[in-house]
Amino acid sequence: MSIDQLDRRILAVLQKKGRISNAELSETVNLSASACHRRVQRLESEGYIRDYVALLDARKLGVPTTVFVEITLQTQADEVLDAFEKAVARIPDVLECHLMAGTADYILKVVAENTDDFARIHRQHLTRLPGVAQMQSSFALRTVFKTTALPVG
Repeated sequence: MSIDQLDRRILAVLQKKGRISNAELSETVNLSASACHRRVQRLESEGYIRDYVALLDARKLGVPTTVFVEITLQTQADEVLDAFEKAVARIPDVLECHLMAGTADYILKVVAENTDDFARIHRQHLTRLPGVAQMQSSFALRTVFKTTALPVG
């Protein structure tokens, strides 16, 4: 099903304030509480709202270092891709893994305490990933902008 502008306003608010009460949400989007609740339930059941999560502070949790790792595989055979994807999903320090079009086959977003911790992650996990031909790591010096909010406008 498609969504209308009111649904989009609800989604925009929920992306920024996931813990907002239904009463506050309905007031913010100018809709009755019961109609707002029904719309949120429909957006959830249709999969527009996938989950509700808490966004944690990486610095306070001791993993302030972000590293982007470009990985090129020896081949792109289905069994190699599947084995790689299953193995990389088991590494707790990897936050994201993207299959790419371009020079790298995959790009990983990895968090670490510092460069020594990343060296440990590299040695214990990344070098053991199946099918890897080449790997290049780039350390983020500073996060200029970061959001989890998708454009729904």
